[in-house]
Amino acid sequence: MTAMTAVETVEATGGEDIPALVRRIGEQAKAAAEVLATASAEAKDKALTAAAASLRERGRDLLGANAKDMEAGERKGLSKALLDRLALDDGRIEAMARGLEDIAGLDDPVGAVMAEWERPNGLRISRVRVPLGVIGVIYESRPNVTADAGALCLKAGNAAILRGGSESFHSSGAIMDSLGAGLAAAGLPAASLQRIATRDRAAVGEMLRLTDFIDVIVPRGGKSLIERVSAESKVPLFKHLEGICHTYVHGAADLEMARKVVVNAKMRRTGICGTTETVLVDKVAAATHLGPIIDDLITAGCEVRGDGAAQAADQRVVPATAEDWDTEYLDSIISVAVVDGVDAAIAHIARHGSEHTEAIITEDAAAAETFLNRVGSAIVMVNTSTQFADGGEFGMGAEIGISTGKLHARGPVGVEQLTTFKYLVRGAGQCRS
Repeated sequence: MTAMTAVETVEATGGEDIPALVRRIGEQAKAAAEVLATASAEAKDKALTAAAASLRERGRDLLGANAKDMEAGERKGLSKALLDRLALDDGRIEAMARGLEDIAGLDDPVGAVMAEWERPNGLRISRVRVPLGVIGVIYESRPNVTADAGALCLKAGNAAILRGGSESFHSSGAIMDSLGAGLAAAGLPAASLQRIATRDRAAVGEMLRLTDFIDVIVPRGGKSLIERVSAESKVPLFKHLEGICHTYVHGAADLEMARKVVVNAKMRRTGICGTTETVLVDKVAAATHLGPIIDDLITAGCEVRGDGAAQAADQRVVPATAEDWDTEYLDSIISVAVVDGVDAAIAHIARHGSEHTEAIITEDAAAAETFLNRVGSAIVMVNTSTQFADGGEFGMGAEIGISTGKLHARGPVGVEQLTTFKYLVRGAGQCRS
């Protein structure tokens, strides 16, 4: 039985003996990782470009699979924002295919020399990038994560075990078919990229204990998923916590820029982690900026929940509760508050943010530098939309997620972040005295 057949059997058998199945997938991934560690850049790139071609060729099948997921999501009562995260169309399929090609076009990180030096005794030492090994990715409803995560892991020479959410079950399976076609075209092991195709949440628990075979797990999803993974995992994590992102409109902000950026930061796509969830407006600019910004948001279809100053600026503002400042809405809802200066804005972000992405809108260079230097989030921006918090927009091809941790990987997790390093020491018979 091939690796892909083994994976697909889970759903048919009703999830029987999940521990044995997950362990078998882990064993296969470990063996594949040994091959991938020394696979040529040409082979990996061929797999990715062939997978991209397959996505385009199988577009009709993929849309049919997605229609099943969308119908199930509507029956389940998913919000409009969550359905948007789940939905695929011709444009999004093409974006996935281009994403695979973009990743193929990146420099191969494996074997790259990070530093090298020679010691007085003649030893030549170099630090080089190597794959992590086997990466487990646990994610929820966005089907494109299947393509992005699989491609990034492969480009960095890692095998991947993917466990997507039940909402995108059929879509993820169709995308995996294309990734498998790419592996076959390049002659790489089928077990290089595997999907645990079951809705049974017990599979997640098994992955979190698979320390013999999985080297790191990347959880990507809502707060409950991250909390569970953080509490139960025996495998090291690259944590992607919730995105409670802020845009601070400074007293020296250009009004037209602030209005344009705030609406984009919230309303372009409300269901992604880089969406602004709280707008802070400086007290100095409140008289001129607060009302127009609130009006723009409401006109765009956003519910605004605000403090007393925001309510005074527009009677349509709903009073904010203490919980609102700590909420990742992922919907057409935003909280708005007035703050007294840069220090107060930074303090609010430190108290309520998730260290994901924050932005300041200002024409004051000194205020911008203060914000950049003192805000401790993984991504800090000046005069631009937080929706740019994305590996693809950073020129990284794509990302597995935005890591809000502070060890190893931080911010967009791309191909370089999916490697580690080792030291190579070359001598000529030296012995230590």
